Amino acid sequence: MLAEPDLVVELPGSDYDESRARFEWAVPPEFNLAAACIERHPADAIALIADHDDGEPREYTFGDMDALASRLGNALTGLGLERGDRVAVMVPQGAEVAATHFACYKAGFVTTPMSVQFGPDAVAYRLEHAEARALIIYAEGLDRLGDLLQDLPSIVAVLVVGGDGTAAARTRTRGPRFLGFEDAIADASPSLPAVPTTAEDPALLLYTSGTTGNPKGVLHMHRWVIGNMPGFRFSHNFYPRGDDRFWTPADWAWGGGIIDALLPTLFCGRPIVASRRKFEPEWAYTLMGRHQVRGSFLPPTALKRMRQEGDPPADVHMRSIACGGEALGESLLAWTEEKLGVVINEFYGQTEANLFVGNCSERWPVRPGSMGRVYPGFEVEIRGEDDRPVAPGEQGEIVLKLPSATAFREYWRDPERTAEKTRGGWLRSGDLGRVDEDGYLWFEGRTDDLIGSAGYRIGPTEIEECLMSHPGVALSAVIGVSDELRGQAVMAFVVPAAGAAPDEDLSRALKDHVKHRLAFYQYPREIRFVEELPMTTTGKIMRRTLRQQIEAERGASA
Repeated sequence: MLAEPDLVVELPGSDYDESRARFEWAVPPEFNLAAACIERHPADAIALIADHDDGEPREYTFGDMDALASRLGNALTGLGLERGDRVAVMVPQGAEVAATHFACYKAGFVTTPMSVQFGPDAVAYRLEHAEARALIIYAEGLDRLGDLLQDLPSIVAVLVVGGDGTAAARTRTRGPRFLGFEDAIADASPSLPAVPTTAEDPALLLYTSGTTGNPKGVLHMHRWVIGNMPGFRFSHNFYPRGDDRFWTPADWAWGGGIIDALLPTLFCGRPIVASRRKFEPEWAYTLMGRHQVRGSFLPPTALKRMRQEGDPPADVHMRSIACGGEALGESLLAWTEEKLGVVINEFYGQTEANLFVGNCSERWPVRPGSMGRVYPGFEVEIRGEDDRPVAPGEQGEIVLKLPSATAFREYWRDPERTAEKTRGGWLRSGDLGRVDEDGYLWFEGRTDDLIGSAGYRIGPTEIEECLMSHPGVALSAVIGVSDELRGQAVMAFVVPAAGAAPDEDLSRALKDHVKHRLAFYQYPREIRFVEELPMTTTGKIMRRTLRQQIEAERGASA
C-alpha cells in the first residue's frame, strides 16, 4: 500500500537537463493516501501544530492523527457510509480537516472540500452535485446555512466542529442526523487499517469555477500526491531538510491549500502549521517566527501585504517560498530576496493538474515574470489554433501530455467537458503562453473568461446568476479587471430591473447579496449600471467587449 520515499521524493540529477533525463515515475499499483501520509511515519513525530488563538498551540503526532482519523472513519462507517461515498468538509485549517481526509482515504470514501467562506447557494450546489452523504462543518458555518441541509436527501449525517452539535440537532425535526464532532468519535475505535486501494481509485473531489455553467467537480485519484512531488520539492528547493516546518495561509479547501501544502508536507513526514485566524501580515510574521516555519506557499496578495507591513522580524528565517497564480514582478521578487532571504519559486498549474511547470532557484536561474520551466516527469507544449506546436516566442495554448500522474481523471458526471478538456490525449489548460529559447514559459492570458483574483480562480457565471437572483437585477455580466493588489478584481455590469433605482444603495445591496450567497472573495468590487449589455446574435454576453471598454477607459485616463 505504500510508496517507498526514495522512489517519489528523491530527485535525480544536479542540473535541469540531467534531472529531466534521469527522472522516472514510480507509481505503485496499490497506493493509499492515508497510509502514505500518516501510517508510514514514526508515530511520535510531530505532524500538525494547531495555533488557533484559543490557548497554547497544540501539537499532534502522526500517531495522534492516525488515531483521530481512525475514530472518524469508524464513526462515519457506523453512520451508514459505504466505500465510494462523498464526504464534504467545511472547516477552517486544523486537525479536524486533516483527520477528515485521512479518515475518508482509510475507509475508501471520497472527500469534497468546501471553503469556509461559502454561503448557502455555493454549498447547496456542491453538496447536491456531489451527492455527498456526510458533512463535517464548523459551527459558525452551520449557523450561516440555516435550514438548507434539511432539504438535501443525500446527506445522512452532519458532524459539527465546535459549538454544540446535539443542540443543533434538537432544533431540527427532519433531515440528516446532527452530531457534535467530538461526540461522534468519542466511542469509536482508534484503529482502522486503510482499505486496499489502487493508485487509480478516487480520493478527492475538488470544485473549480468555470466560465460557462456551474462549478465543475474535479476528481483526483490517490496517486496525485506522487504526481505533485517533483513540483513540490523543486518549487521548495528540495523541501524538506532537517527540521523544516511548513505553513500556508491558503484555505485547505483549495488546491493551493490541500494539493500544494497540507498533504505533500505530511507525505514528506514534516509538520504543517494550522491557524484559523484571518490573514494579517503582522500575524503571519508572528506565526512564522513562533513556529520556526521554513517553507511556505504564499499567494501573491499575501506577499504584497507583507511587503506593505514592512520588514520581517529577526526571528523569521525562511528557506523556501513558492507562489503561483500571477506574475510577481521584479520589485516584489527583489524585496523577498532582500528581506526574507529567499528567491521565490513561482510555479504554474490548475486544479485539474498542478505543479507541472515552475522554478527551482537552486537548480536554474529564476527569470522575473516567467512561470519557470517544465518540471521533470512532464511533457508540455504550446499549441496554436491549428493544434500544432508553435515556435519559441509564439503564443499558443499551454497543454500537458496525458496520461500524467498529477492530472485529474474526470469532471464529476460530465463526460462531455472531460472529453473536451482532455482532447487528443492532452490536457487543455485554457491558458495562453509562450516558451523562450531556453525553455522558460511565460503566461500570456486566458482563452476564456476565468478571473484570477488574490489567488482564487473565479468563474463569472456563478456570480452573474447570483446577481440575477436579486429582485433589483434584470441582467448582469461579470469580468476581471486589473488590480494592483489582487492581480484582478471582480467587476459587474448590471442592467437594473424595472422600477429598481441604479444607485449606491442597490450597489451595496448587490455586493452583500453575493458575499452572503456565494463567498466573500467573489463579490464585485465595482458595479457599473448600464442600460444594456453587448450580446452576440445568439444572445451570449460579450465579456471581451466589456474588458476592452474598461481597458480603453483606463488607458485614456493614464
